[in-house]
Amino acid sequence: MKMVSALLLLSTLLGTPAVPSRRPSCYKRALKDHDCHNVPEGMEDLRQIDDGLQDHFWEGKGCEVICYCNWNELLCCPKDIFFGSKISFVIPCNSQ
Repeated sequence: MKMVSALLLLSTLLGTPAVPSRRPSCYKRALKDHDCHNVPEGMEDLRQIDDGLQDHFWEGKGCEVICYCNWNELLCCPKDIFFGSKISFVIPCNSQ
């Protein structure tokens, strides 16, 4: 019990949370036999966001995760992290 109390006190003093954050983070996905020009044909769970946002894709059925294609890998992040909360709501969502 003293050890748990000491850890909580130490983490409070250091400014780091004692419990890991539940906030989703970014991750990378390798494109094995694809590149940015043929991503939609090769991966059915990705949809291009808009013609004006080249190499940007929605991941999954909803519009919560955005992936950016950089050569032969995708960087995927929640939309609020990727664009910021002030402009993420204006990004068009094509959920079909």
